[in-house]
Amino acid sequence: MKDVAFVALGSNLGAREVLLADALKSIAQLPDTRILAATEVEETAPLGPVLQGSFLNQMIAIETELAPRHLLKELQRIEREAGRLRRERWGPRTLDLDIVLYNTQTANDAGLSVPHPEIGNRPFWQRQITSLRECVI
Repeated sequence: MKDVAFVALGSNLGAREVLLADALKSIAQLPDTRILAATEVEETAPLGPVLQGSFLNQMIAIETELAPRHLLKELQRIEREAGRLRRERWGPRTLDLDIVLYNTQTANDAGLSVPHPEIGNRPFWQRQITSLRECVI
Protein backbone atom coordinates (compact mmCIF):
# COMPACT_ATOMS: atom_id res chain seq x y z
CA MET A 1 0.00 0.00 0.00
CA LYS A 2 1.40 3.38 -0.97
CA ASP A 3 1.61 5.94 1.80
CA VAL A 4 3.30 9.28 2.40
CA ALA A 5 5.95 9.34 5.12
CA PHE A 6 7.75 12.35 6.54
CA VAL A 7 11.43 11.77 7.30
CA ALA A 8 13.67 14.20 9.19
CA LEU A 9 17.33 14.41 8.21
CA GLY A 10 19.97 15.90 10.48
CA SER A 11 23.74 16.13 10.75
CA ASN A 12 26.14 17.90 13.08
CA LEU A 13 29.43 16.13 12.37
CA GLY A 14 31.64 16.16 9.29
CA ALA A 15 30.63 17.59 5.93
CA ARG A 16 27.04 18.16 7.00
CA GLU A 17 25.74 19.46 3.66
CA VAL A 18 27.29 16.57 1.76
CA LEU A 19 25.94 14.02 4.24
CA LEU A 20 22.40 15.36 3.83
CA ALA A 21 22.68 15.42 0.03
CA ASP A 22 24.03 11.86 -0.03
CA ALA A 23 21.23 10.72 2.28
CA LEU A 24 18.65 12.19 -0.11
CA LYS A 25 20.20 10.27 -3.00
CA SER A 26 20.18 7.04 -0.99
CA ILE A 27 16.56 7.48 0.10
CA ALA A 28 15.54 8.16 -3.51
CA GLN A 29 17.03 4.78 -4.45
CA LEU A 30 15.00 2.78 -1.91
CA PRO A 31 12.64 0.23 -3.46
CA ASP A 32 9.07 1.38 -4.08
CA THR A 33 9.94 4.86 -2.79
CA ARG A 34 10.16 8.32 -4.32
CA ILE A 35 10.81 11.74 -2.84
CA LEU A 36 7.81 14.02 -3.30
CA ALA A 37 9.11 17.21 -1.70
CA ALA A 38 11.86 18.54 0.55
CA THR A 39 12.16 21.55 2.82
CA GLU A 40 15.08 23.91 2.74
CA VAL A 41 18.02 22.97 4.94
CA GLU A 42 18.08 24.93 8.18
CA GLU A 43 20.53 25.18 11.04
CA THR A 44 19.20 24.43 14.52
CA ALA A 45 20.61 24.23 18.01
CA PRO A 46 21.11 20.71 19.35
CA LEU A 47 18.54 19.26 21.73
CA GLY A 48 19.36 17.39 24.90
CA PRO A 49 22.04 17.56 27.58
CA VAL A 50 25.15 16.82 25.49
CA LEU A 51 27.36 19.78 24.49
CA GLN A 52 27.77 19.69 20.70
CA GLY A 53 27.66 21.72 17.52
CA SER A 54 24.60 22.91 15.63
CA PHE A 55 22.66 20.64 13.32
CA LEU A 56 21.72 21.06 9.71
CA ASN A 57 18.16 19.75 9.39
CA GLN A 58 15.79 19.05 6.57
CA MET A 59 12.56 17.13 6.16
CA ILE A 60 11.29 15.22 3.18
CA ALA A 61 7.95 13.75 2.19
CA ILE A 62 8.27 10.42 0.44
CA GLU A 63 5.74 8.20 -1.24
CA THR A 64 6.58 4.65 -0.26
CA GLU A 65 5.22 1.15 -0.14
CA LEU A 66 7.63 0.31 2.68
CA ALA A 67 6.00 -0.34 6.04
CA PRO A 68 7.37 1.72 8.94
CA ARG A 69 9.62 -1.08 10.29
CA HIS A 70 11.09 -1.79 6.83
CA LEU A 71 11.68 1.93 6.19
CA LEU A 72 13.41 2.23 9.58
CA LYS A 73 15.73 -0.66 8.70
CA GLU A 74 16.67 1.03 5.42
CA LEU A 75 17.20 4.43 7.04
CA GLN A 76 19.46 2.92 9.71
CA ARG A 77 21.50 1.25 6.95
CA ILE A 78 21.93 4.64 5.27
CA GLU A 79 23.01 6.15 8.61
CA ARG A 80 25.63 3.42 9.09
CA GLU A 81 26.94 3.94 5.56
CA ALA A 82 27.37 7.63 6.46
CA GLY A 83 29.53 6.68 9.45
CA ARG A 84 26.87 6.95 12.15
CA LEU A 85 27.95 5.43 15.44
CA ARG A 86 25.37 5.08 18.19
CA ARG A 87 27.42 5.94 21.24
CA GLU A 88 25.34 8.17 23.48
CA ARG A 89 21.72 9.22 23.44
CA TRP A 90 21.29 12.79 22.18
CA GLY A 91 24.98 12.87 21.17
CA PRO A 92 26.58 14.26 18.01
CA ARG A 93 26.13 12.30 14.79
CA THR A 94 27.14 12.31 11.18
CA LEU A 95 23.61 11.51 10.08
CA ASP A 96 20.29 11.14 11.84
CA LEU A 97 17.26 9.93 9.89
CA ASP A 98 13.98 9.87 11.80
CA ILE A 99 10.58 8.69 10.63
CA VAL A 100 8.43 11.48 11.99
CA LEU A 101 5.01 10.61 10.60
CA TYR A 102 3.11 8.49 8.10
CA ASN A 103 -0.16 9.76 6.66
CA THR A 104 -2.12 6.58 7.37
CA GLN A 105 0.10 4.22 9.35
CA THR A 106 1.25 4.11 12.94
CA ALA A 107 3.72 1.95 14.83
CA ASN A 108 4.38 1.44 18.50
CA ASP A 109 6.84 -1.29 19.32
CA ALA A 110 10.38 -1.67 20.60
CA GLY A 111 12.57 0.90 18.88
CA LEU A 112 9.91 2.47 16.66
CA SER A 113 7.06 4.86 17.40
CA VAL A 114 5.18 6.54 14.56
CA PRO A 115 4.25 9.32 14.94
CA HIS A 116 7.63 10.13 16.46
CA PRO A 117 7.22 10.72 20.23
CA GLU A 118 9.21 13.98 20.08
CA ILE A 119 7.07 15.61 17.38
CA GLY A 120 5.34 17.85 19.92
CA ASN A 121 8.70 19.10 21.26
CA ARG A 122 10.16 20.13 17.92
CA PRO A 123 8.47 23.19 16.47
CA PHE A 124 10.73 23.12 13.40
CA TRP A 125 9.41 19.60 12.57
CA GLN A 126 5.84 20.81 12.89
CA ARG A 127 6.59 23.79 10.65
CA GLN A 128 8.34 21.57 8.08
CA ILE A 129 5.48 19.04 8.02
CA THR A 130 2.98 21.82 7.42
CA SER A 131 5.11 23.15 4.57
CA LEU A 132 5.48 19.73 2.96
CA ARG A 133 1.80 18.87 3.27
CA GLU A 134 0.97 21.99 1.28
CA CYS A 135 3.17 20.62 -1.52
CA VAL A 136 2.05 16.97 -1.60
CA ILE A 137 -1.42 16.54 -0.18
